[in-house]
Amino acid sequence: MVNCTTFLDTHVRLGEKLALVHPKAGTAYSYNDLCTVVNKTASVLAGYGIGPGDAIGIYLPSTVDHIMWYLAIWRVGAVAVPLNIVLREAELLHMLGDAEICCVVTNKESAGYINAVSDRASYLQRVITIRTAEWEEERAKASTTFRAHYGGYDELCQLQYTSGTTGNQKGAMLTHGNWMASMDAERELLCLTENDTYLGIYPMSHVGVSWGFSALKAGATWVVMERFDLEEYIRLTRQYRVTVLSSMPPVIHSLTRTPPGTEGAFVTVREMISGGGPLLPSIWKAFHNRFKIPIVNAYGLSETIVLGTGTAVRPEDYVTADQYQSVGRPIGYAEVKIVDITDPEQECATGEDGEIALRGPGVALGYWKMDKETREVFLPEGWFLTGDIGYLDAYGMLFITDRKKDMIVMSGWKIYPTEIEKVLIEHPAIQDLAIFGCLDEHRGEIPVAAVVLKDGAALTLDELKIWAKQRIASYKIPREMIVVDTLPRVNGWKLLRRELRESFCSVNDSA
Repeated sequence: MVNCTTFLDTHVRLGEKLALVHPKAGTAYSYNDLCTVVNKTASVLAGYGIGPGDAIGIYLPSTVDHIMWYLAIWRVGAVAVPLNIVLREAELLHMLGDAEICCVVTNKESAGYINAVSDRASYLQRVITIRTAEWEEERAKASTTFRAHYGGYDELCQLQYTSGTTGNQKGAMLTHGNWMASMDAERELLCLTENDTYLGIYPMSHVGVSWGFSALKAGATWVVMERFDLEEYIRLTRQYRVTVLSSMPPVIHSLTRTPPGTEGAFVTVREMISGGGPLLPSIWKAFHNRFKIPIVNAYGLSETIVLGTGTAVRPEDYVTADQYQSVGRPIGYAEVKIVDITDPEQECATGEDGEIALRGPGVALGYWKMDKETREVFLPEGWFLTGDIGYLDAYGMLFITDRKKDMIVMSGWKIYPTEIEKVLIEHPAIQDLAIFGCLDEHRGEIPVAAVVLKDGAALTLDELKIWAKQRIASYKIPREMIVVDTLPRVNGWKLLRRELRESFCSVNDSA
């Protein structure tokens, strides 16, 4: 029997040591404070009758409140459903209904929007608006002690939605055991201790938030950046003497172009995390040569809570990392193998490309209410088919070479072309279109639209962006648009995205 929040109870001994710092808000919480707030919040939820199996939506920006609500929901045994605040109404309504969310927690800025949407969400019974006098008064009266609900290792504690290639959002079913595996694997990889300070920049609706929870599990201090800003990132690293930095390929690329002397802000940093997309070898090597900070290039997915079952480059791997291309070796109790793309029962030889399969304690139970999709990628012996193509070298190091499907990864966000095409084809000026990804040194990849216009129609990229912004999340909107006479298709129907990439893509060195 387990609950992934019980580390809070053992951390009472840390007392007034800083657990969370949110510089933008001017707030800081000790481990005593954190435990008290989480217990009080859990007590209120239990008083509402919320408990095991109830789905709670978190519609908050990436603040300390978001962290505390994760912990309170897990502690009471309920199921956390992070709702990205950039989601549009149709996307949000789908998740509210699909997850059968009974309660949403939000802030004053978003309460009006959520209350309006709630009229069409049949399962939603309650909207909690935090940082209001009413909420603070109710929580203040709650008990400071709350014993964590104990359930099975495979008891559901989170639905992490990740877009599907058909446009349907899939809820990865994550458990308390999955989260415990992730915290321990990431703590092991980074050698986290109570002496560390972690600067987190990952959106808290994304599983990248796990790195911060791993820092808390180790008794470290988590400095929260609500939104990334390069100057603030450098300033906070210096001010808080950060030892472990979160980052992504665009961040690393930006740092390589900072003025000489910037390195002085990073003298306390011993490791930097990179994930969420391909880190181009030229950028990786340039950063290492200048800053001398090992990059932990990590590979994992929403379905594995990143390193709950994943791989990473360790500092000791730098001895043979001249190519700066690998995503490393399995971490914790993870396993990796390469299988034939058409027959996952057949394992590929060393150095041979195939689909990457992962197995370990971080692998999700499957997709919520999607039995067919679950059976396709969650295999009976515990292997999860990632949809990524790669190979293992003679040292067991994993290299990613392609994608089984045409997913685009921009600054850590997964973008599926079909999902966007289904929306943009409704534009009155568009006759036909295709979305494909082009390499971008700063963002990893960017979505590009190849558009066939209707006779006599005209359309600019800015006009398309304005129209799309009302219908899809901003990160999914194409960054470039190319007007073409026709799209390459096999027998008039099967789209050849590879031809579009080969014809129109070039490495973009823009900021």
